[in-house]
Amino acid sequence: MLEEAGRRTSARCRGRAVLVIQDTTVLKSEGGGGDYLHAAIALDEEEGTILGPVDGRFLSRQSGRKGERRSLPIEEKEGFRWLETADQAASVCAGARRITVISDREGDIYEAFALRPAEVELLVRAAQDRSLDDEGQLFAALDALPEADRTELVLPARPGRAQRSARLAVRFATMQLARPQRGYRTGLPAALAVQLVDVREVDPPPGEAGVHWRLLTTRPVGDAAQAWQIVHLYRRRWAIEQLFRTLKTKGFDVEGLRIEEDEPRDKLVIATLIAAVIIQQLVHARDGGPGPPRPAVDAFEPEDLPLIEAYCAKLEGKTDRQKNPHPKGSLAYATWVCARLGGWTGYYGKPGPIVLLQGWLELQTVKRAIHKLGLSLNV
Repeated sequence: MLEEAGRRTSARCRGRAVLVIQDTTVLKSEGGGGDYLHAAIALDEEEGTILGPVDGRFLSRQSGRKGERRSLPIEEKEGFRWLETADQAASVCAGARRITVISDREGDIYEAFALRPAEVELLVRAAQDRSLDDEGQLFAALDALPEADRTELVLPARPGRAQRSARLAVRFATMQLARPQRGYRTGLPAALAVQLVDVREVDPPPGEAGVHWRLLTTRPVGDAAQAWQIVHLYRRRWAIEQLFRTLKTKGFDVEGLRIEEDEPRDKLVIATLIAAVIIQQLVHARDGGPGPPRPAVDAFEPEDLPLIEAYCAKLEGKTDRQKNPHPKGSLAYATWVCARLGGWTGYYGKPGPIVLLQGWLELQTVKRAIHKLGLSLNV
């Protein structure tokens, strides 16, 4: 399933600047361990639209082995998945104009930078206060940098934080990261040059934890504009957080699966992951932009289009607000149909992922019934 989905993603990546965002989410928690899914999706760098899934792999984590893992070679560590996904991104997105793999703090691994595919750039949030080749420490060196620029940025609401406008300061520099003293793969360079971008909130509200990101990247950062661009790209990582919300209790509820055997459970999770990506594609397409309209075949089969158009004719009302405003054949047009099938009236707010999920499931149910009856989708 992932191979087929990857082929379709690959076709959409051709000629584009692509972001591949990877992260890990828990499927079943067992004390300090459990079962996890590591997934990656491709986005258009300029527009932020989701192009499709890139990777999905499972891991089981046992508690109480942290000290033991530190001395293992990278190929035997759980963290090797971050490197494997970068390799997969290079393969799936091979026709892209540029590939940038984005990871959160778990992806802050020396080998990830040292062994990255030549055609892949990395952007990672720093987790380790690494040693530098001049015997200094990374975080102190960043703190000592002068501010390069300031800007105002609206921070969206998150659990435990209301939306607010924040004043941010940015610093940047090129630094040489020293190779770790133990547990590294033989033959790695003694130091690696990476670009550092430090962005932190100036005077956050009392009682609020200010925003502070330390970002490591292989992309060039020569001025403040390029530094802010790195910050902008890292913010795109939110797309995979939204994907996991759709995959889990806010949508498909994969945590509720009671399948004990690994193989059938994993197949169902991968199928659900692919479906959750489609739902997020619909969310991104609901306004018809930015950029030129994406085709409906980004998320649907070509033979689905007559059924979508037939439903649209049935669902449209007499007023302008009850008309589908998007061009036929576009993903936005299909999204409008799914939203209406999911219970959205067209009048109040924007359809969210749960509404779109319900409409998409309704469309899939009708499609299966038509096939089962041996009828044509050209209704």
